[in-house]
Amino acid sequence: MRNIKLTIEYDGSRYQGFIKPGKDSPGNTVSAKITDVLQKMTGESLTEFNYGCRTEAGVHAFAQVVNFRTTTDMDTQDMKHYLNRYLPMDIAITNVCEVPERFHAQLNAISKTYVYRMTITDVPSVFDRKHTFHCFKVPDKPAMQQAALMLIGKHDFKCFSDGKKSKSTIREIYAIDIYGDEEEMQILIHANDFLHNMARTIIGTLLDIGFGLRKKEDIEEIFDGTKTASPACDPKGLYLQEIEY
Repeated sequence: MRNIKLTIEYDGSRYQGFIKPGKDSPGNTVSAKITDVLQKMTGESLTEFNYGCRTEAGVHAFAQVVNFRTTTDMDTQDMKHYLNRYLPMDIAITNVCEVPERFHAQLNAISKTYVYRMTITDVPSVFDRKHTFHCFKVPDKPAMQQAALMLIGKHDFKCFSDGKKSKSTIREIYAIDIYGDEEEMQILIHANDFLHNMARTIIGTLLDIGFGLRKKEDIEEIFDGTKTASPACDPKGLYLQEIEY
């Protein structure tokens, strides 16, 4: 049995996320499109399909990672060509390789990075509107950077998620970088892992601080439960940038 790793780029605009939670029908998800083509390619029912990070509805990815097992003797380059031929045009397989038997896309991940793109020009480009969040005023970047420092480190992030079940809500954020130019700002979050909607809720809270709707001191009060986090940001500006192994 071979263990195959895929690196995937996708536009999440029209999908219900990478994978649908629960054991119901897969729905209109990125993973459903991929597994359907994989099964036709190999002629096998997939007994194992592991993903590095479950992105939510409308969220994009530059480098999602999955692994699956197969007995096919098809060359990995031929797999790549087959998948890209039959997958929808908003999903691309950028790399296919054979990996050791013990590799697991989710369990072996050591960190994940998300980036959020925001346009700050007066009129956003029509070509960017589906893939960036438009700020109708320029956020206060220094205020956001000061607030971001309070999120760095190991914390209980349950108040920055939607409360869906998780064995532990302790996560460690290694870095939050906020940068940009006169046309676009970006927020990059690098952490060991993310709770459901954690990245979007953190970004929504930082943006509210940047727009003067709340203060940086609110971060501490969100952690101790005396205040609630801001609503999750618009998903169309969020990208899974990298999964490290």
